[in-house]
Amino acid sequence: MALRLFSRRAIAPSADIEAASLRSDRFRLEREVDWQRLELIVEALEKNRPRRIADDDLLELPVLYRKAASSLAVARETSLDAATLAYLESLVRRAWFQVYGPRSGLFAWLRQFLGGGWSAAVRDLWLDICIALSVMVAGTIVGWLLVESDRQWFYALVPAGMAGGRQPGASREALQEALQGTENAEGLTVFAASLFSNNSGVCILAFALGFCFGIPTLLLLVQNMALLGAMWWVFAGAGLEWEFAAWLSVHGTTELFAILLSGAAGLHIGRSMAFPGKQSILAAASASGRRAAQVMVGCVIMLVIAGLLEGYARQLVGTAAGRAGIGAAMLFFWISYFLLVPRPPDHAGGKAR
Repeated sequence: MALRLFSRRAIAPSADIEAASLRSDRFRLEREVDWQRLELIVEALEKNRPRRIADDDLLELPVLYRKAASSLAVARETSLDAATLAYLESLVRRAWFQVYGPRSGLFAWLRQFLGGGWSAAVRDLWLDICIALSVMVAGTIVGWLLVESDRQWFYALVPAGMAGGRQPGASREALQEALQGTENAEGLTVFAASLFSNNSGVCILAFALGFCFGIPTLLLLVQNMALLGAMWWVFAGAGLEWEFAAWLSVHGTTELFAILLSGAAGLHIGRSMAFPGKQSILAAASASGRRAAQVMVGCVIMLVIAGLLEGYARQLVGTAAGRAGIGAAMLFFWISYFLLVPRPPDHAGGKAR
């Protein structure tokens, strides 16, 4: 009796293993043709040889991927053999990158972005750029006029830590010494660093606040440029408006251009939401958001370049003419790039409405 019981217990696990093996083999045989077909397509795409793939196979790629993903789910649920499970996990992972993954690598994307994608996106925002530029010029004039009418406006517009003693009533000698880049010009360097930090924050906010129909973006541009107008008034009062403009232009032409584009990007989103046309507000915001996001990626690059110019070029060049020359060269470079670099053939940014 004990011997027969032992024999049954020994035979039962063996039968279960054999049944599971048969079930796994049957599962694989029923679907293996589709898996192999998917694997051949994926291998050709991974080797960048899409011409070797038949049109029918390429059209079937999403369907074959979903079938393989479904098979993987069943394999996990029914605990099929480890080899089948590992094969399906690898195949589904590789197929996912071909179906949903990025179409190009980082360097290929960067080459396309700098080779025309960015400039095309900027040109698509030409109307918003014109509006933002007008608002920035108006903000600078407003800051100048407010301080000219009442000096107390300077302290309302320019934070004390940013001014660093460059305020109404400062002597011409103190202001000129700061502009000459001498060892005693530490305060103006602090102002430049504070201005860069402030402008970087303005770029981010100007874009982010565009979703409020662009109104906060316009107000932010006015406030930021009023600060610059107030500081410019101080130097102009001492007869140093040209020297201050040259000092600022080294990095300012790049930095202020980035603010202009950021404001235009935010305004573009807000304008599309306020006037969506035949689209829904969400659809219009989505389309304009993709276009504006490309512009913002470029603004990050511009801010990095502005930081390098501020940290090195402005310190190495001490004359107003030399500084103005650098600023003018950078402005010419940016304008030429945005106007002359053609749109890439496969650029899908879309035209602005």
